[in-house]
Amino acid sequence: MEPHEKDRMPFLQLVPNLVTIAGMGLGLTAIRFTMDDRFEFAVVLILLAGLIDGLDGLIARRLHATSDFGAELDSLSDFLCFGVAPGLLVYRFALGETHAFGWIFVLIYAGAACLRLARFNVMRAEPESMRHFTGVPAPAGAGLALLPMFVTFADLGDARAVPALVAIWLGLVGTLMISRIKTFSPKALRIPRGAVGFALIGTVIAVGMVFTKIWLLMVIIVIIYVALLMPAIWRARGMILRG
Repeated sequence: MEPHEKDRMPFLQLVPNLVTIAGMGLGLTAIRFTMDDRFEFAVVLILLAGLIDGLDGLIARRLHATSDFGAELDSLSDFLCFGVAPGLLVYRFALGETHAFGWIFVLIYAGAACLRLARFNVMRAEPESMRHFTGVPAPAGAGLALLPMFVTFADLGDARAVPALVAIWLGLVGTLMISRIKTFSPKALRIPRGAVGFALIGTVIAVGMVFTKIWLLMVIIVIIYVALLMPAIWRARGMILRG
């Protein structure tokens, strides 16, 4: 191999990191739209960042381009997109009138997201982490945190009328992220053959709702996710705050 060839990186090895940086750009732009009070655009960008977050790891594995650098970059991007951006967005949308009270819960949520990602980095090499997550993952936590906004946009209620309740919800989501409850990992998800048809039909319905009732769809998705969490929360009972 020529000496100068050693200083060149194959482009395919860089693709996962480019995808991660793109997701980070969406998170930063969501903050910009938040400051401009363009809340729906900001929420959409965070949702798109969540989709990208699911893609970069998959692309890295398919291209055999996984690296410690990529993993750390992904975690930093996740903290911005699913810790900082949702916290600021919810504060600006529903908690601004509560001043210090609401901001305290934003700090709790963002701090929990940071701790959750740090723990994930430490545990990612453990075989058990492939079967399930410990605590609610940061992207899912962002989806839970944005539930008050989904409800408002879907005209099911107005979260801005109950800022104290929104603040408590944000703190609860943060608690779930740093908890020791075991939540399912998509990598370990198995669908019974008899349910494949229902999964396909459900996907068609979801795609239709994306273009017609996207906020109602997001409310439904969050409710389903919370329902899936309930057995784990029940089993953990008084252990949620440990660890």
